[in-house]
Amino acid sequence: MEDGEVTRQPPKPAQAPDEQSVAKANEAIAIRPKRGRLTLLSRRIYNALLYHSQRQGVDEPVYKLALSELIGDARFNSNNTELLKSHLRDMQATTIEWSTSGAGLKRWVSSQLLGTVTIEEQGRGRPCTITWRYPEEIRERLVKPHQYTRVLLEISGQMRSYPAAVLYEIGARYLTSPSRLSMREDVLWWAAVLTGRSDITEVDYRFLKRDVISKALAEIDALCEDFSLELIEHKRGRRIEEIQFRVLPKVQQRLGAADDPSRNVFDLELVGKLIALGIKQDEAQDLYATTDEAQLRGTLEHVEQRLRSQSLPALKSPAAYFKDALKKGYAGVKGAIEVSEPASAPALAQGRAAPAASGEDRMHRIRELWENDRMQKAKALYKEMPEAMQAEMRSRFETERLAQIATPIARAWRRDGPASRIAGTTFHRWLAQVTWPEEPSDRVLLDFALAQGVAGM
Repeated sequence: MEDGEVTRQPPKPAQAPDEQSVAKANEAIAIRPKRGRLTLLSRRIYNALLYHSQRQGVDEPVYKLALSELIGDARFNSNNTELLKSHLRDMQATTIEWSTSGAGLKRWVSSQLLGTVTIEEQGRGRPCTITWRYPEEIRERLVKPHQYTRVLLEISGQMRSYPAAVLYEIGARYLTSPSRLSMREDVLWWAAVLTGRSDITEVDYRFLKRDVISKALAEIDALCEDFSLELIEHKRGRRIEEIQFRVLPKVQQRLGAADDPSRNVFDLELVGKLIALGIKQDEAQDLYATTDEAQLRGTLEHVEQRLRSQSLPALKSPAAYFKDALKKGYAGVKGAIEVSEPASAPALAQGRAAPAASGEDRMHRIRELWENDRMQKAKALYKEMPEAMQAEMRSRFETERLAQIATPIARAWRRDGPASRIAGTTFHRWLAQVTWPEEPSDRVLLDFALAQGVAGM
């Protein structure tokens, strides 16, 4: 038994729907897959299946549920069961290892994450059902664990990336520990656990910290009301060999059921549309996890409009065009449909020059720089405002804009206001728009470009 852990009984079945929690075995929190890959959605599905398994009891070898109920509890949205099936296959193909010790006994288990799954479509007017099993060797330890962490499906469902979902559960595990320190492991172990990948054999810690850990910590800080996490690095000489995390409790209370009931839904249909453009499934899910949902939808609508255009050449790679449009912020920009398709990766890799950007393309890039510059000026203007005027602008933003932005951003705004890393940008862009509402003319944009030295881009 580890520091601060106690033996507790799983939650009783009579819990209210908005307090759904799963008693997740501690061994199942920091899973390092030995084969296959875990994703954010597969983790959500797994937690929802485990929740219902515990309600049905350890004596049941096979568990059954209406598929619609699983979809609701896993917080995603789609009528397409094929994508759901692909995540179930991922869990079946993932091999995990658990090691436990105590009272002179050491035990090692290698097993599938999930056993046989059956989806039955019973005909029109009858509910679609799903049945599932766990490997017998670990079923009791999963369904009726002796040492576990209570994971609320609502909070787990807020996380938009796999690393953040893992760190949330680790933080919940060690929140009540006297030391509030997580396990201390080597960098390679953490890389596999935080990405859900089994094919990692070596790691550059600088990139792991920049691309995975720091982003996940920022997400936890923005979305989790109960605690934040602090990274602790352990060096051997000048090299960072091991890391762990310290859990820092927050005084804010978790927001309750008064929030929009449709919040934090993982829109599987939107992910499916990205995949239909030619984007790989893992990349599509990563884009969904790390990009504002409204921005994704706007860019997708822009690309679909471009695909329908009869006056422009057919796109060779809708996926490449989508990623270029997302990066440059063309969603909702009038005239962005005229932008030429980005140069292909092979052409760039072989050192051939990309086609010269069209005049329309250059103007859109200049406009993007102009809008970013205006946002920075609005940010500086806000800092110079008297406190009463700042309060007035915050109140106006909440009245005019807050209901339209993504739920995680709105939640971060309510807690941290303009100081929020993810909500501050949205606020300052809005402030720039209401302060200088006039649209810039081409002359204004060209003068700006000349002043910035970017006219020849």
